[in-house]
Amino acid sequence: MTADRDPIHEAHSQWIRHGWADAADGMAMVTSVVRVQQLLMERIDSVLRPLDLTFARYEVLRLLSFVQSGSMPMTRLGSLLQVHPTSVTSVVERLVKQGYVERLRRDDDRRVILASLTTAGRDVVERATAGLNSQVFEQPGLPLERVEQLTELLGELRSGAGDHVASTATSH
Repeated sequence: MTADRDPIHEAHSQWIRHGWADAADGMAMVTSVVRVQQLLMERIDSVLRPLDLTFARYEVLRLLSFVQSGSMPMTRLGSLLQVHPTSVTSVVERLVKQGYVERLRRDDDRRVILASLTTAGRDVVERATAGLNSQVFEQPGLPLERVEQLTELLGELRSGAGDHVASTATSH
């Protein structure tokens, strides 16, 4: 295979040649989604790496910044981010070490552990968001109408896998 050939197209042809024609289109779609995820993560990482953030840490900071108090129970963070509690704990621990988040106990129920955004955390998440908006989200690589179509299609995949998916219809 030469460098100027599409490896996913080549794999699709191989699937058909090996008698897996019924799975060839699905394999190509899944492989394409995984490759696009890699490409997007490279772009995201180029914005976040200079700020010493990962996308997971950015998501926690952004979510905390959206709530007026800047604090949220760890269990709620995991639920909103759709990740395992162990993953939330690991991400928050790193953010605590960086000085971007504090772990607090709720006054009315000392069993509840809150992740609370610090001033430094608020500053870094605003800088990260400005960079992501200008370098990734405003220029995702497709025209707006295609972005909306793709988001709808991906929503169908997510819904089929059990995610609650709201309509992505937007007004511009």
